[in-house]
Amino acid sequence: MRKQKLLLLGLFLASFQFMNAQGSPDYKGGLKIKFDEDGKKYLRLISWAQVQATYNNDPVATASSTSFNLRRARVLMFSQITDKFLILTHFGLNSLNAGTLSPTGKGTGSQIFLHDAWAQYSVGKDHAIGAGLHYFNGISRLNNQSTLNMMTLDNNRQSWATIGLSDQFARHIGVFMKGKFGKLQYRVAINDAITNGLDARPAVNGEAVYGGASILGTKDAGKTFAGYFEYNLLDQESNFLPFKVGTYLGGKKVFNIGAGFFLHPNGSVKMENGNAVGEDVSIFALDAFYDTPLGDNGSALTAYATFQSNQYGENYLYSAYGTGNMVYSHVGYVFAGDKSKTRYQPYLSYGSSSYDGSSNDRNVFGLGVNAYMSGHNSKLTLEYKSQDYGTSTSALTLQAMIYL
Repeated sequence: MRKQKLLLLGLFLASFQFMNAQGSPDYKGGLKIKFDEDGKKYLRLISWAQVQATYNNDPVATASSTSFNLRRARVLMFSQITDKFLILTHFGLNSLNAGTLSPTGKGTGSQIFLHDAWAQYSVGKDHAIGAGLHYFNGISRLNNQSTLNMMTLDNNRQSWATIGLSDQFARHIGVFMKGKFGKLQYRVAINDAITNGLDARPAVNGEAVYGGASILGTKDAGKTFAGYFEYNLLDQESNFLPFKVGTYLGGKKVFNIGAGFFLHPNGSVKMENGNAVGEDVSIFALDAFYDTPLGDNGSALTAYATFQSNQYGENYLYSAYGTGNMVYSHVGYVFAGDKSKTRYQPYLSYGSSSYDGSSNDRNVFGLGVNAYMSGHNSKLTLEYKSQDYGTSTSALTLQAMIYL
């Protein structure tokens, strides 16, 4: 174990030396196809990939302790013919590894699938309404997190609070409205709930399962409601797209306070006297995000904190989710330096979840460092993460990411 950790660390540090020698190319916004001279009619294309090498210290694991993973490979494109209309399409795959590869590339885990596809119409200057498979989620900033510019290696798992339970990979099919009133930004949505979610367990007495749409039917449990509201106290963030920035690396001075919700009437089911009875799913969160440069020397601070109340039904426990409360926070610091060269950002993260249905709390601690060769467009991340939930596990991961 020690040799493998040292090997990963050695590769990480060696790559730092190489990158400093190479400098950092400027990123001019990627591929944008203009259909008129002033660029108001256009097609914008973005592509990114994240590749990982991970050493796992899991006492019950049966797989190899060191593994490789294509964490994400995505293509996103959006287009406007006027500023009143927008269409966005986003497709790709996640977590392609030895366990999800298939001999001819035709297996379920090898397939590219649709992440987002929606059409949007402007209603005045600051508001828009849209429909389709979308990512305008409620609850918190992290439930709307972009995977292009996270500060930590990955998003806090419990913050994507409905993934696979009521939605398709954190996306619902429905209608949304988004916009702003001065410094107050909002997004709200009414969606259909998935009828074949991941939680396919049978309902039992005294313990809910997330299967209302399939067990009770879509008439009683078919709709979900979500919203997120944030007040921008300092610089104004863009809400053109739903994807929230993880760290600006000092490019903005942002301090936002937010609150959000997710409601799914009869989303969960339990048994009472032999009858299936619906239970409402309700999730609420408060959060705060701060990102600021520290002087003119390139240093910057990023900090985030959230409290989330999770009600999935009586004694609900499934995968990373459960009825109870969660607190989570992370903080990172960009060292002073020339922005045209590699910049370093160490960070800490901590999350704790308590569950009504378990005597054990889930505590997750992360310690990492990012090396930015060209901002988020080209970076390396090395992270150590440990989790204590009855048993203790840990992992050391090196990730390379490029997006253009």
